[in-house]
Amino acid sequence: MSKALGIFLCLLIVVMDITAGILGIEAEMAQNKVKHLRLWIFECREPSHKAFQLGLAAAVLLGLAHVLVHLIGGINCLSSQQEQNKASPNRQLSMACLILTWIVLAVGLSMLVVGTHSNDTSRGSCGFTHHHLLSIGGIMCFVHGLFCVAYYLFATLFIN
Repeated sequence: MSKALGIFLCLLIVVMDITAGILGIEAEMAQNKVKHLRLWIFECREPSHKAFQLGLAAAVLLGLAHVLVHLIGGINCLSSQQEQNKASPNRQLSMACLILTWIVLAVGLSMLVVGTHSNDTSRGSCGFTHHHLLSIGGIMCFVHGLFCVAYYLFATLFIN
């Protein structure tokens, strides 16, 4: 793969993750605009259709960015424990970034899904507060973009 194409794909991944992060934060703002009544840790509020749509779009973009980085980065850093101990530092950093992308994806996507699901029903809901799940999920999208680019760079450009 040429360097120009690699740079373009890195930029595409970063743009997708930044867009997902912004959508997650906007979903949180849309969710905060609906009427709600709070009593300590319990809250009754009406769902926000706009927050549902924005949260869903953020979750889809985060998932697509994750799939894209693993398709273009490949899984060439996976190896046995013996090979991993003898691997170059770049290959070890690639493996660390791969693991971190999966962790950040799991945390970010679960927060976006739970925050989006709380806006899914057509009636008002009461229960424990789900404050800031959408915005934290949006912030995790930014972190995901950083680790994805680092993984791609270490997996494709810097491997000996």
